[in-house]
Amino acid sequence: MRRTRTGARLWRLTNESQQNAICGRECRGRRYRVPVTVVEQAGVEEPGVEEPGVEAAAGPVGALQPRQLIVTLYGLYAREHGSWLSIAAVVRLMAALGVEEPAVRSSISRLKRRGLLDARRVDGVAGYALTELAQEILADGDARIFGRRRAEEADGWLLVVFSVPESERDKRHQLRSQLTRLGFGTVAPGVWVAPGHLADEAAEVLGRRGLAGYVEFFRGAHLALGEIRDNVARWWDLDHLHDRYAEFLDRQEAVRSRVGTGGGPEPEQAFADYVRLLTDWRRLPYADPGLPLDLLPADWNGARAADLFVELRSRLDAPAHEHARRLIDP
Repeated sequence: MRRTRTGARLWRLTNESQQNAICGRECRGRRYRVPVTVVEQAGVEEPGVEEPGVEAAAGPVGALQPRQLIVTLYGLYAREHGSWLSIAAVVRLMAALGVEEPAVRSSISRLKRRGLLDARRVDGVAGYALTELAQEILADGDARIFGRRRAEEADGWLLVVFSVPESERDKRHQLRSQLTRLGFGTVAPGVWVAPGHLADEAAEVLGRRGLAGYVEFFRGAHLALGEIRDNVARWWDLDHLHDRYAEFLDRQEAVRSRVGTGGGPEPEQAFADYVRLLTDWRRLPYADPGLPLDLLPADWNGARAADLFVELRSRLDAPAHEHARRLIDP
């Protein structure tokens, strides 16, 4: 056993009897088909601690809400300005994305109520700054969106078991929400699994949320009889994730065709494309646990989607930043 710096206990499973002791008869004999709560559902469960912009979709998955775009703008451009933007600048940035001022102000008010933005004047100018919570969430998102590696089979598996008293059922709700966002799949009620390389991230997030005292972490190999690929298909809703990647590819391959290969994109169009690209993409790493490719279907499209995101980001980032700077400091 070792403790992480947030106090969570991490156990390493060394043999099959230990695994059976954790899961009990259910893990050995019963087959659970518990649908994994996808990102759209998780995003509305905990006001104030949700991943900003990861929200319930009222329409198609590709439909981007104004508050999602605002969070992307703050993540991209506010942090280099002291995490603050004037309301006038936000209105100009959102106008470049085709969003009218009343919708911008309404969305900012909702983000303020959720504890993600604070009203603040700088040199007499009205604006909104990221709260400490929002900055923390965005920092987590940076690592998840831009730096998360894919697991390898040698990483093993991370098992999380939790037990929450009925009097604290809200904690149970928070645990399920956070584990879903971290990319865990469901083995059985109260038993969640993820690739082993997520151990430190999971312990850090749950510890920071005050949830570490309700969980035990176990790390080890999968020793049960049967094909691990079959289990993976039960623990995660891979069909749904595959469809989401396909939708992302359909939308963003059209952008790649428009951007072309010669010359650089115009800053104004690059800005609109890049903000929408990032808003579209950043929901996916919270749904994808980063499973080893050998355990995924042969036609898995997640890797191709990731390559497309990296390609478009490399082409759009600089001209988009140039245009955003002009709108923030006209």
